[in-house]
Amino acid sequence: MPLAPGMTAEISTLVTPENTAAAVGAGGVEVFATPMMIALMENASWQAVAPGLDKGHVTVGTLVNVKHLAATPVGQNVRAVATLHEIDGRRLVFQVEAYDERQKIGEGTHERFIVKLDQFLKNLED
Repeated sequence: MPLAPGMTAEISTLVTPENTAAAVGAGGVEVFATPMMIALMENASWQAVAPGLDKGHVTVGTLVNVKHLAATPVGQNVRAVATLHEIDGRRLVFQVEAYDERQKIGEGTHERFIVKLDQFLKNLED
């Protein structure tokens, strides 16, 4: 399946003590951490396009611009939705949103670049 705007994926997780702001050092509050929300959004983004990538290619995150709109307590489910919005060569731009059981908790954009995995890893060695 070739890459095309509109490709989407949704990823869910349960808010646990391990993914709260208190646990990840992003504040002392027992609510879903902003870095964990961003990670969920990134996860949804790469999964949205993974089936359309050529063999040996992956995407890497390069830019995140999101707002964390509301707090989510331990015990609630959170889901992130990513939709491919723009393709500019190897640059992919996603619209990302996150929701808990009550409301939208985050929104924004996320950029990823398509890279050849072997070359990317080789560059780490240089």
